Amino acid sequence: MEKLQNYIGGKLQPPSLANYIENYNPSIGIAYSLIPDSDVSDVAHAINAARQAFPSWALMPLGKRSSILLKIADLIDRDLDQLALAESVDQGKPLKLAKTVDIPRASANMRFYATAAMHFASESHLMEGEAINYTTRTPIGVAGCISPWNLPLYLFTWKIAPALAAGCTVVAKPSELTPMTAFLFSKICIEAGLPAGVLNIVHGLGHKVGQAIVEHPDVSVISFTGGTVTGKTIAATAAPMFKKLSLELGGKNPNLIFADCDFEIAVNTSLS
Repeated sequence: MEKLQNYIGGKLQPPSLANYIENYNPSIGIAYSLIPDSDVSDVAHAINAARQAFPSWALMPLGKRSSILLKIADLIDRDLDQLALAESVDQGKPLKLAKTVDIPRASANMRFYATAAMHFASESHLMEGEAINYTTRTPIGVAGCISPWNLPLYLFTWKIAPALAAGCTVVAKPSELTPMTAFLFSKICIEAGLPAGVLNIVHGLGHKVGQAIVEHPDVSVISFTGGTVTGKTIAATAAPMFKKLSLELGGKNPNLIFADCDFEIAVNTSLS
């Protein structure tokens, strides 16, 4: 059974305590791989790597930073079939959906932010006298990115890409229910030449890994997508530390079926 590894400091490595969690194929209910059952020590190691990588990544010329992210997007495109199959097995969604939506969008996320970072315009406002007000954008530091199970690589890259493009370094946790494409993404980042420590991926349970990321004083900003109850805990932890938060909570996708609809078509469309 394959053992997934954490991606810390530019290297794939096992969890510090060598503990693992079974990862199930939901379509058949059978474990087919093992993921790291990481703890606070693994998170601390990842955050330290991100802190060390931050100065050079933040000062890297935008063109060079952009080219690395575009290389990652190219490799996602190259590995479309492998990533789509992994997403389908790991998450349970139809292979066609993973191949036409999830993985292409992951590539698009990287490409969009890689190019957006190259095009920043700022207005200035002249005050009475000699004062001028203007806006700049500067990297904030280490970002903690915690993503959900429903669109694993899609939402994982949606959080990571803007942080990296802005010059931040990242400590990310994919859902323990759908970790496979994040693990494969680690390998892509290594191949693309992403500098060590710029992105760190720590696998494990939310109350151990996620909470350790949120409460660490060296993580300046948190992006979380998931349940409202968990979001409330994150906000309660982060607010006294004055961390910047992005919380996407309790999202649903309701369909409104009107009386004049063809019921069979409506049901089939909803399921697809």
